This record gives sequence, structure tokens and C-alpha cells, in this order.
Amino acid sequence: MKSMKWLFSTFLGLGLFTLSVQANTTLITNVKGYTLNEKGRLQQFSAALIADGKIASLDPQHIPQDAVRIDGKQKIMLPGLIDAHGHLLMLGASLLQVDVRDASSAQDAAKLVTQYAKAHPEQQWITGSGWNQELWPDRRFPTAAILDKAMAEHPVVLSRVDGHAVWINSQALALTGITKDTPDPAGGQIIRDAKGDATGVLVDNAMDLVNAVMPKDGPQQFQQMLNAAGPHLLSLGVTAMQDAGIGHDVYDFYLAKEVAQQLPLRIYAMVAATDPDLSEMLANGEIYSVDDFLTIRSVKVFADGALGSRGAAMLAPYHDAPHQNGLMVTEPEKFKPLFDQIIGAGFQLNIHAIGDRANHLALQQFADTFSRIGGKDLRNRIEHAQVIAPEDLRKFAELGVLPSMQPTHATSDMNMAEDRLGKARMVGAYAWQTLLQSGVHMPLGSDFPVELANPFYGLHAAITRQDHNNQPVNGWYPEQKMTRLQAFKGFTQDAAYGAHMEDKIGSLTPGKWADFILVDQDIFEVPASDIWKTQVLSTWIAGKRVYQK
Repeated sequence: MKSMKWLFSTFLGLGLFTLSVQANTTLITNVKGYTLNEKGRLQQFSAALIADGKIASLDPQHIPQDAVRIDGKQKIMLPGLIDAHGHLLMLGASLLQVDVRDASSAQDAAKLVTQYAKAHPEQQWITGSGWNQELWPDRRFPTAAILDKAMAEHPVVLSRVDGHAVWINSQALALTGITKDTPDPAGGQIIRDAKGDATGVLVDNAMDLVNAVMPKDGPQQFQQMLNAAGPHLLSLGVTAMQDAGIGHDVYDFYLAKEVAQQLPLRIYAMVAATDPDLSEMLANGEIYSVDDFLTIRSVKVFADGALGSRGAAMLAPYHDAPHQNGLMVTEPEKFKPLFDQIIGAGFQLNIHAIGDRANHLALQQFADTFSRIGGKDLRNRIEHAQVIAPEDLRKFAELGVLPSMQPTHATSDMNMAEDRLGKARMVGAYAWQTLLQSGVHMPLGSDFPVELANPFYGLHAAITRQDHNNQPVNGWYPEQKMTRLQAFKGFTQDAAYGAHMEDKIGSLTPGKWADFILVDQDIFEVPASDIWKTQVLSTWIAGKRVYQK
């Protein structure tokens, strides 16, 4: 195991040595720069000296004669932003598929499918994403019959905005073989009508029934997705992202791309616990590339579903559906062996938990596993941590478990969260400030393509808890707002900490990689309501410009 890691790093290092000795020293001057120092305090600077791809000084006194000088023209310089939870190739796929995010109704979404199918006659399967019935007038799940009017000849599969349900047409439904007698799979639900017939929506693990008959993606499709997603993220100022759940096929693809030095940004990948080859990937050991473009040392586990589809596992029934408590995607009795396997292998365990029951069970299992085999120092995480029982809020800090959260989830969910939960449970919902005050590190991200990938949307949501129309007036449950410094730290230093990379990225301090962006406005001085409007002018990774507006 150790020799495999050493060979991988050494091979990459030989190629990088040639690049580094040829690299020029760069001096960027005349900027209004912000970063966090090692104590997490805001530091300003006006110039940065970069040598061999890393920050040499923010107060350069001795400039090499051959240094390339760049005038920053008084633009704002920030560390490259880190998205602590996204899905890279899913983002690429969404950019290549029909996007129904802005559809005003199920019928409107179906029209978009028709338009897309006409523009792409070569596609045998029509795929897309972004629908959200909570934004439609009737707030009801859509049906296959609606899609059939738009496209009956080819199978259609549209993912819900949160990725926890799919809407399919009758052609796709027929291919799944679902009948009245098909049972709901464990951790999943086939939405049915009064007669027991499937209506065309599959929730959580039931999605596997259509995934099993869809064409499988391979390296060629992965490359197309990467080609779409990489430039998109760089244009938004994202220089590193944490990929929340990859299978063995993507694991191999990323390794090949890193060896060829063809990854567009830094990737910290979480292996999918559901992959049948999990044991093999754990046995391979942790993966570190010498240029820090690829790190694989964590595993993504699913506890429950999502709030919008009522799949989030709750301790008490849903306020607006008293007969439902949500779904445990991974059965609780499987937690102990799974936690022991992953943490026992020295891998960080990052578990998706949205409902208060899922969060409670995850925290309970972390405590049990730590007491028997250790692993607290792995900086294990709960991804989303959206609804937490009040008595469980303090356990994150006590156990050293990081709440990895996505601020735009709150502003997207505020139209329905209270309906789902009722007012009493809101005290532990999206409780950012409560958790921060307990002393935890809080990595922040977007969960793209569930939400839009723009990190300035996330900063705005964290600081204001408002939409882009400044609603609600004082913010949604404003006592949980973050300060500008807290939000900035979440997308930089804390995100790096959550990936064990705070010594390499996350701030512009000497010795770290020169990953930075130049933007058009000062996010620490403009009105908070305008932060989401920030435009990225250029993006740099390891001192090399990789995007220019």
C-alpha cells in the first residue's frame, strides 16, 4: 500500500520538477488583497510575490530581476474559493443536458424537454435535472403522463433539483419493469396513484430501478463532463472542490487525468460507500498527488434522503405529512460495520444526513466507533447537517465532527422548510451560528449542481439569509446569519481544514499554493445585499492564470 502511494507521487513529481525549475517568479502589485492569517484573522496586502507556484511573500522586499510584474489595477485579490461539497461530473452532465430549473410548472418543464429533444435528435435517452415541485402552483409531484405529451418515443429521466428523486416518462417506466407488485426497495419509494400504479416519480433508492437500465457512462463521457464543468467553476472563482461520492470508474478516471496533468482544478474526492469495490479502494490506501491536484482519503456515506421529497429521516413525523417520517437510505444496523470499515482503514467518513433522526444516528455511531477504535482525528464530517435535534447540536464540537454545510440550501428551502418541520423543529434547522459558536470548523459549499455553483451566491446566503430580491427583509431566522468573516472562512480556510489541506491551500500565506482570484468588488465593503453580484475577472492556480474574463 505504502509503495503504491510513493510510486504515484514520485512519478508525478518527476514531471512537475521540470515545470517548477522553468517557472518564472511573478510579482503582482497594486491590488487590494484579503486573506486569513494562520490565526484566522483577516489580513490585507497590496502585493504578492509568487515563486514556483507558491506564495513567497505578501510584503516583498527583495524582488528578483527576472520577476514577471503584473499590475493588479486596484482590483480585489482573494484566495481561490473552495467548494467543500459538490459533484463535479454531475455538474458537467447537467451543463450538457436539459435544464428545467427555471420551469414554472410540470407542463413548462415538459415543453423544455420537447425543445431539447428537437435540438438533439441523436440522443436516444433524454436526461436532465432541476425540477422542484415546491416552486410550482400545485406543489404536487409530476407524472409520467405529463412527460408523455412532450416525448413518448424516447425514455426521459429528469432528476429533482436535490438529486433525491427522478421523474420519468412511460417509456422509461416500461423499461424498469415496475408493476403494481413491485415492492418499494429499502430506503426508497415508488410514488403510486390510488390504484397502486407507478406515477412516474422514484424517490431515493427507488431511483436505482431506472439507473439499472440506463446507458452507462465511460471515460469518453466523463471527459465531456469534465470539459464542461472545469471551465465553468474556474470562471466562478472556484480553484478547489470536494467531490462528494465517486465510484471506482471515476476514481480510475481521475487518477489517469492527474498522471497526465489534465485536471482543471484541485479535487478532494470522497469514494462512494455504495460502490461494490469500496474494499479494494480502501486497500489501495490514501492517494496524494505531489502537486495537490488530487487527493483521495475519504468516503461518502448516505444516511437519508432530502427534505423537499420528504426523504430526510425525522425523529417525529413530517408536519405537513403526519404519516411520513422519511427514509433511511442506509439501514441503521449497517452503520456500525460501515463506520468501522472506513474509519478503521484510516479514511475520513463524510455522511450525508439531513433529517434530525439521520443526524442523531450518525453522531451516535461516531461516538461509538471513536470509543472502540479511535478515528476522531480524521476530521469526519456530516454533510448538510440541515435539521438537528437541539440536544445534538453540541455533540459536533464534542466529537470533533465537522458540519459541512451549504448556505444556499437555506435560501432555497425557506419556502417549504417550516411547512415540512413545523416551527418547533426550526430551532435546530440550518443552525449555522449556533454550531459556529460551539467552536467547530464549518466547511462551506454549494452541493452543485443541486444548487448553482457560484460561491458568491453562497457567501451572500450565509451572510444575509435572503434571496437575491432581499427577501425576507431581515433574513430568514436571522439569528443564524454568519458574519462576513465566518462565511469567508467557510469557503477558504475551513473548507481546506475539512480536507486536511489547510497547510497547502485556503489562504495566501507564504509556503502555500498561489491559488487566487481577482474580482470586481470588495466583498468586505459593499452592501451585503450585493455580494452575490461579484464578478470574477481572473482565476489563478499555482501562480498560473487559468481563467480570464
